[in-house]
Amino acid sequence: MAERSATTVAGTVALIVAAGRGTRFGGERPKQYLTLAGHPVLRYSLAAFAGHPEISAVRAVIHPDDRDSYDEAAQGLDLLDPVPGGASRQDSARLGLESLEAAAPDKVLIHDGARPFVPEALISRVVSTLEQAPGALPALPVTDTLKRGSEGLVGETVPRAGLWRAQTPQGFRYQAILEAHRAVAAAGGADYTDDAAIAEQAGLAVQLVEGAGENLKVTTPEDLEQAARRLAGRPEELRTGFGFDVHRFGPGDRVWLCGVAVPHDASLLGHSDADVGLHALTDALLGALAAGDIGDHFPPSDPRWAGAASDQFLAHAGGLVAARGGRIVNCDVTLICERPKVGPHRAAMVARVAAILGLEPERVSVKATTTEQLGFTGRREGIAAQATATVALPRDL
Repeated sequence: MAERSATTVAGTVALIVAAGRGTRFGGERPKQYLTLAGHPVLRYSLAAFAGHPEISAVRAVIHPDDRDSYDEAAQGLDLLDPVPGGASRQDSARLGLESLEAAAPDKVLIHDGARPFVPEALISRVVSTLEQAPGALPALPVTDTLKRGSEGLVGETVPRAGLWRAQTPQGFRYQAILEAHRAVAAAGGADYTDDAAIAEQAGLAVQLVEGAGENLKVTTPEDLEQAARRLAGRPEELRTGFGFDVHRFGPGDRVWLCGVAVPHDASLLGHSDADVGLHALTDALLGALAAGDIGDHFPPSDPRWAGAASDQFLAHAGGLVAARGGRIVNCDVTLICERPKVGPHRAAMVARVAAILGLEPERVSVKATTTEQLGFTGRREGIAAQATATVALPRDL
């Protein structure tokens, strides 16, 4: 799992609050770590924000006892280190906000880890609303007739005009919501059900944003069953992407190939670690999504990526697939070089790519070939790689 420091963060950060124990759900395992279509529930929201172009970084707030489960859910995603939560959701949100203080991002989106199907468009609506307002609350209008009950009997009909069902992510200007949370904590006593209520208490204007019907919250076993049916019932389309990359040799004693350091009498030159295998596969996944190329997402002019490990790039592409509700069917990488020999390291490369993408190793292929001493690879001037990836995407997204 790729993790990085929050001190380099700017722009908009997503906080995924996932420290709860799921007492209403029941069972021994917190609901955010239960399996939904082969992945933990939490992974879907982590991937949705990690793959969103307007989100600079993602941090989860988790229970200290859940670190192993969290690592499984976050495998291969480019995320900030998680931080421990508190005794209540309110405490957990505040602790998450305080963990970002050194970075002081402009905006923050706070999302419940038990909402796996947050749409990309909803995230964008919340972010854009923060350009005009200090707070943004996605919500859906109440359409059912509301009744107040007492001791099993109907007491009165409650007018539904002007009533909304609140969702997450709720967005805020970072400094304003941090101060609002701290003021509530200092006052003590009150227990607010969401961050918008805390913003209201501080006098912040929170603007309503159109929510999304599919943005359901997993609270009960029936909710999890509904989520599973939603995933199982969507028709899929298969897409194939192709990637190609080349790097020349320079001084050094090893090359990075498919996430593995291979000893050699030279290194590959590039702005990042020049891992041609991971670069080609990243482009193949982006191609399957029609999401541009690796240079669009990680410009070589950006100093953040100087010497960066390329597993971040591949994890980002995998996160984009998950954020679209898709899955990677298989991927195939061919390394083209005379030297070094790839065969002794092939199993390790397969395992590393599978770990980055959260795949079974049998869905990953790594091969090697030569050009029979023809061309620049034949003259041992560098290494080339080509890759294909097949992705299944739901047709309704």
